[in-house]
Amino acid sequence: MAKRLPHVPDGVFLQMEDEIASMGAIIGASLAGRKAMSATSGPGFSLMQEQIGYAAMTETPLVLVNVMRGGASTGLPTSPGQGDVQQARWGTHGDHPIIVLSAADVPECVEMAATAFNFAEKYRTPVILLLDEITAHTREKISLPEPGDFEIVSRLTPTMPPEWYKPFEETMRGVPPMPPIGSGYRFHVTGLAHDAQGFPTSRPEEVRALTERQFRKIDRFFEDIQLVEHVETADAEVVVIAYGCVARSARLAVRQAREAGVRAGLLVLKTLYPFPRRHVEPLLRSCRLAVVPELNMGQLSREVKRVNEGYTTVRTINRIDGLIITPSQILKEIA
Repeated sequence: MAKRLPHVPDGVFLQMEDEIASMGAIIGASLAGRKAMSATSGPGFSLMQEQIGYAAMTETPLVLVNVMRGGASTGLPTSPGQGDVQQARWGTHGDHPIIVLSAADVPECVEMAATAFNFAEKYRTPVILLLDEITAHTREKISLPEPGDFEIVSRLTPTMPPEWYKPFEETMRGVPPMPPIGSGYRFHVTGLAHDAQGFPTSRPEEVRALTERQFRKIDRFFEDIQLVEHVETADAEVVVIAYGCVARSARLAVRQAREAGVRAGLLVLKTLYPFPRRHVEPLLRSCRLAVVPELNMGQLSREVKRVNEGYTTVRTINRIDGLIITPSQILKEIA
């Protein structure tokens, strides 16, 4: 990005002194009308949590890429892990909606980065793109998209006169229009609970209306937001549910299981949150075994078990030693 962004019209790359400052920079850039993102890994993601909450409360669209690695604290800086899944959803304090995406290979990184920006702009929310060290360090040839290959979504801006504008007013979609600061519209920004004008309030009815609208603008569009890929799931009696680099191992394991006569299938989760229950639950109802491999002690498997409700057996494969889960490990559990 440091090399390429300055060659893009209006592209700006800014090196900040730390992760806290980088979050402040992209929040400010977004409020000024720019599409903005930052990237981090490990402890840097923890440092960003307070301002992720600020972006959620102020409904500031931005994209944050977190490349997960093994271990807590400094952990395993150049080894794979998937231990930030729950933190991505619940890391910042308070009730807040958020969208968390994932990618399993380099072409998907391009696709999901564009999707992350579209979701951020469409729903006026921060979007987290979770990668892992294996995916981030993988080198693959890809076909770069041409203009028009991807749908490009930009935020809704107000069309009413400035004196009529309310920055956090209820709308049909629950997403208020957002003008760039400095464009003539008054736009008060605060991390405090606020009314439709953006001014701090502690009135219960206004606080409740704000929070419910922020959740509703995401909840009403699950069909648009919850992205998955089905691989041989139509007749599967054993279903693997995976994301990130582990989904690549699972893809080969499922193919090998099919060749051995096992009706195996794979559900690749591209959206981790809102958790795609509408895709997971029907498979849990129809299969005899669900296998959830992940590079942690069992973070996404908690979500699978939560929606399982006794339909089937859920088996986890957990690896935390800094090495990837291999196809043979998964095949052993499903064959």
